[in-house]
Amino acid sequence: MLIKTKCFGEVDITEEKVITFDEGLLGFEEYKRFTLLYNNENGKKANVSWLQSMDEEKLAFPVINPFVVKEDYQPIINETLLQPLGDLNEENTLVLLTMSVPKDLPKMTANLKAPLVINSELRKGVQAIVENQDYLVKFPIYDIIKQAKKAKEEKGD
Repeated sequence: MLIKTKCFGEVDITEEKVITFDEGLLGFEEYKRFTLLYNNENGKKANVSWLQSMDEEKLAFPVINPFVVKEDYQPIINETLLQPLGDLNEENTLVLLTMSVPKDLPKMTANLKAPLVINSELRKGVQAIVENQDYLVKFPIYDIIKQAKKAKEEKGD
């Protein structure tokens, strides 16, 4: 199906690429269907991708793998919140953090407090509030991403 997107124009998305968030996302509860879009075309996984609403072209969130910004990320999530996702394991679980990217890029942050947890087999997701008290809603990531990019370039990736 063709969808209009905020950053990529019209994109053809197959039904297998649709992720359903039954409860929506915090502040955007009315939007339930999303897909992940990537900035690159070289086939390599990008550190940053986009969670694009299937129903509202202007609604897209930059998201990042939490281990890129915090290698020891260990969110404590109430099991009840994860029940709608079915049986989660290492192979089918995808965790992403939403990002805030202001015009002043050094003020870029990731939300460690409310990760997106997705069961890739069922294509179902939730946004859960973690119980970790030390995880910030606005965790500064600009320098971390800059260092990760530099390291990747040095490795030739």
